[in-house]
Amino acid sequence: MALTPTTRARGANARAVGAFEATAGIVPAADADWFRVPFVSHGLGEERGLIESDLLGQGREASDPTPDVATNDGDIVVPVDVRNFARFLKLFFGDPTTAGPVQLNGADVFTHVFRSGAQTLPSMSIEIGSPEVPNFSVHRGARGNQLRISMARGGLLNATCSLICIGETDPTNLTVGAANPEELATTRFPQATGYIRKDGAVLGAVVSADFTFSNNLEKVETIQPDGRIEDSDPAMATMTGSVTIKFKDRTLLNAATSSPPTPIELVFGWKVGNHELLFTVGRVFLPRAKNPIQGPGAIQASYNWQSSKPGASNTVVVTLKNDVASYA
Repeated sequence: MALTPTTRARGANARAVGAFEATAGIVPAADADWFRVPFVSHGLGEERGLIESDLLGQGREASDPTPDVATNDGDIVVPVDVRNFARFLKLFFGDPTTAGPVQLNGADVFTHVFRSGAQTLPSMSIEIGSPEVPNFSVHRGARGNQLRISMARGGLLNATCSLICIGETDPTNLTVGAANPEELATTRFPQATGYIRKDGAVLGAVVSADFTFSNNLEKVETIQPDGRIEDSDPAMATMTGSVTIKFKDRTLLNAATSSPPTPIELVFGWKVGNHELLFTVGRVFLPRAKNPIQGPGAIQASYNWQSSKPGASNTVVVTLKNDVASYA
């Protein structure tokens, strides 16, 4: 007798869509502005632990456990691309200021500028679905806590977005998000076109680099009948990172050993065609670092830097140039 084939959920067919919320934790309607979310992996999901019973006098057999509070913290890894990545920049930094278009190589180019330190930040609903089962659930009230990007000579350029969500809807066999969400073409920024500028000049001999922007979200852990958090509020915006270089000159060493410490400007950028992405950190402090010698090969030095607000500007300014007119 022939067996009925089993359709199992596969990551290749997973579906992720998102929409910004008018009220934190309230999932937008299906006719709202839902959009496709290209992603590499995700670790979102509501968890609710169990508290072991402490009852005595009931004999040696255990009594039923009690459900604990619910949490939904996790990472979603997304490609750093020309158009879609701006959705997550908006989640972490707030609405951009957009200018343009200007003509470049016969095409319209718009410039979107995101700045750290906004007093209020948006929240997002993110639906993850496995259409084979089918199974769909929405991670609601998602806010951007940490954004991490690593630079290397080659490979794929991704961003790890650490989110704090209010909760997750119960799984259903129907999509809650739009059946036909807006879909922007995914054109990745290549690692191979990345660069770092120090005080306006391209920094040479860089082996690797990474940076982490954090909103340092504080969970609003009030007493709720559903056991979930009420929301999460942004605290101090910070930017930290590291740069590893081949030790061939004193460019970074001088800034790290000066007294008093001399802040520098670092710009992390990528470019493809008419499109460009820049993270400008205007006031960076380098620690004094070792130059260990571990063999006959090249000597390397690593600097784990911190940043602060440069005068009237912002700790981090992100500039994205692409062909999308608005992210409102």
